[in-house]
Amino acid sequence: MNIGRASAESGISAKMIRYYESIGLIPAASRSDGGYREYSDNDVHTLRFIRRARDLGFTVEQMIELLALWRDRKRASADVKRIALKHVEELERKARELREMSSTLKHLADHCKGNERPDCPIINELAEDAAQSTSTAPGLRRFGPMAAAASSGRPSMKRSVRG
Repeated sequence: MNIGRASAESGISAKMIRYYESIGLIPAASRSDGGYREYSDNDVHTLRFIRRARDLGFTVEQMIELLALWRDRKRASADVKRIALKHVEELERKARELREMSSTLKHLADHCKGNERPDCPIINELAEDAAQSTSTAPGLRRFGPMAAAASSGRPSMKRSVRG
């Protein structure tokens, strides 16, 4: 089948299929005499596996590992479980960071008068110079990747919103 049909049957765009081929996530498709990509039912099955893994938020690196395990009939399910649980930890960390960002923005919005005057704690927070601010305002704290950079002493080009 051609890339359009493989795309329709797998739920992955033709552009993403070509990308996955270019990075080696899937092998390059065979070519017709006219130079068009041709996909088998097995290729579509693999693409569906990738789509489901992507829908669950797995990274390309994790998908490479999962595909290798999927193809290995002698795999240990413990290896698959290890990847899944590590991913769960990452998702939970991201969820915590999103909740903290939401809390920070709600806090800032609650303290913004929302009137015709230019004073706005939201703008003030976004404009605050990270180099000048080594401590956080009462009730606010740094979080996420920028907090790790700040606490480790590594320089950072950006600063996270505090929550």
